[in-house]
Amino acid sequence: MFTKETYIKRRAMLRELVGNGLIVLFGNNESPCNYPANSYYPFRQDSTFLYYFGQKRDGLVGVIDADSGEEIFIGDDIDIEDIVWYGSVDSVADLAAQVGVSHSAPMGVLKTICDKATAEGRKIHFLPPYRHDIKIQLMDLLGIHPSQQKEKASMELIMAVVKMRSTKEPQEIKALERAAEIGYKMHTTAMQLIQPGVSEKYIGGQIDGIALSYGAMPSFATIFSQHGEIMHGNPSTALLEDGRLALCDCGAETIDHYCSDNTRTMPVNGKYSQRQLEIYSIVEACHDHVLEVARPGVKYMDVHFAVCRLMTDKLKELGLMRGDTEEAVRAGAHAMFLPHGLGHMMGMDVHDMENLDQINVGFDAETRPNLEQFGTNCLRMGRRLEEGFVVTDEPGIYFIPALIDDWRQSGHCAEFLNFDLLETYKDFGGIRIEDDVLITADGCRFIGKDRIPYHPKEVEEYMATHRKQ
Repeated sequence: MFTKETYIKRRAMLRELVGNGLIVLFGNNESPCNYPANSYYPFRQDSTFLYYFGQKRDGLVGVIDADSGEEIFIGDDIDIEDIVWYGSVDSVADLAAQVGVSHSAPMGVLKTICDKATAEGRKIHFLPPYRHDIKIQLMDLLGIHPSQQKEKASMELIMAVVKMRSTKEPQEIKALERAAEIGYKMHTTAMQLIQPGVSEKYIGGQIDGIALSYGAMPSFATIFSQHGEIMHGNPSTALLEDGRLALCDCGAETIDHYCSDNTRTMPVNGKYSQRQLEIYSIVEACHDHVLEVARPGVKYMDVHFAVCRLMTDKLKELGLMRGDTEEAVRAGAHAMFLPHGLGHMMGMDVHDMENLDQINVGFDAETRPNLEQFGTNCLRMGRRLEEGFVVTDEPGIYFIPALIDDWRQSGHCAEFLNFDLLETYKDFGGIRIEDDVLITADGCRFIGKDRIPYHPKEVEEYMATHRKQ
């Protein structure tokens, strides 16, 4: 948790941006895994609640009157039965005082507050809920059915939160650097363990254990697979095979709930083959190109397409693509190899604020998403970059057998793709390189003082000298 003054200033700015009405910010409740007493562990507080109210306990709601400035911290104190099982915790009043809120009340008072505001014709601002228990709670409070809550959510509040959370404070950048330190340990551990005969599941478990031991948790479900062509390939019981590539996409979340997100693709036997190097070098060049062009005032959509053009030019050199580069990218032919966007916002959520709808977070009135074209419709970030933004830089090249078959059968982008050569890559897998990038006053830089090896020689040398036998 940051200083009390941090949360006081943030709430004051939020009141000013929203302007009027009653702001209601819900914290999360415990969520049962497979029976009521067995909750998902560890408990994860809602990020926006954390941003403005700082407290990690379940069952809390923050209320801010944008007109009067009054703030109320709402929640029920735990009873003796909970204390027996979980130990004593601070009272709700104490939790409120720790973040600069002078008034607290039990949960039952929230209904009275909302009823009064409704009777007075005041607007009640809430964010679109993503948990079903909060949806039910919101329906009980305001009479809005869950199917209508996203539509009825306050756009003024959404845009105020996006504006504030998009630009990272210096203390937030330090927290992201700490997350990067843990991420470094996770990825280098994977490099030490990768070798033929070891299971994906074993390495995935070791990686997750590092996140839990140094921080709060993994920042998302770890991706570790020899099938790098599967975007979200979670670890299976399959054993690593000589000659294959292992793609590792993982990150850590700190105790303060700031995240890291990196990807590396490594040779199982410790040495890239010539064919693997040819594809890897393209992804490496695309990854590094971002550092040259990403800066304040530049649209991240333009950075994405600059990467797509570079990738297309280099795939043409290998004979996998052909024709005019601009026409090929305009037609979306590059999405055969890169079916996702270049990156996304990063912060307290690994896909920062995605619960507020990506069109509100990664786009704006000037820059709109293209939801029609395959691949381009997966762009999560397109708006102009600003100093203090943190985004991911994650180009990849994937050979997806089902996609190759589908496009070949339909003739989609046939003038730009060499399907006969693509057939020979169906057993290749996929390669992605990903780092977290801070936009600075005059350019950008990686987050994290220790760089996870990603240049081919560095990866091979690290694996040769650090792999555990």
